[in-house]
Amino acid sequence: MLVVIDMQARLLPHLDGAERLTARVGTLLRAANLLEVPVVVTEQNPQGLGGTAQALLGDVRLAKVIEKDTFDATLAPAFVDALPPAPATLWVAGAEAHVCVLLTVLGLLRLGYRVEFVADAVASRHVEDRAVALERARQDGARMTTVETAIFGWLGSFTHPRFRDVLALIK
Repeated sequence: MLVVIDMQARLLPHLDGAERLTARVGTLLRAANLLEVPVVVTEQNPQGLGGTAQALLGDVRLAKVIEKDTFDATLAPAFVDALPPAPATLWVAGAEAHVCVLLTVLGLLRLGYRVEFVADAVASRHVEDRAVALERARQDGARMTTVETAIFGWLGSFTHPRFRDVLALIK
């Protein structure tokens, strides 16, 4: 399952590398859609921060959008209810790396999930905060990965019937 944290319209312009972040998360979402990887998207205080950025939604079918008021999404019962049983592997991306993403990753690890922290698909307002989040997640047991590694892992082989479609997303 792909977990996308708080990629909201009013938050994104304030993030370091927002354009790249949006592109990387968009690629993950489109690949997940093509490969039928389930997706959960969280929205922190959507009344204040707006919903998920329209550029990300497009024609992507999202399995579940969860509104939350906690920084750690695992403290929101609807989020936990949307997850597969542990110890499933969850790929996590989004914003902000050092707050909602990191705290959710730590919560997922506590619940027994295997977490793949998609390092090139997370951002914070400040570069230093992102760097600390990546290191902290790694220290606490999350595995670092990238968008392309996640996608090729989902594919498994170039013989996958959607290989060419997915390859077009990353070229």
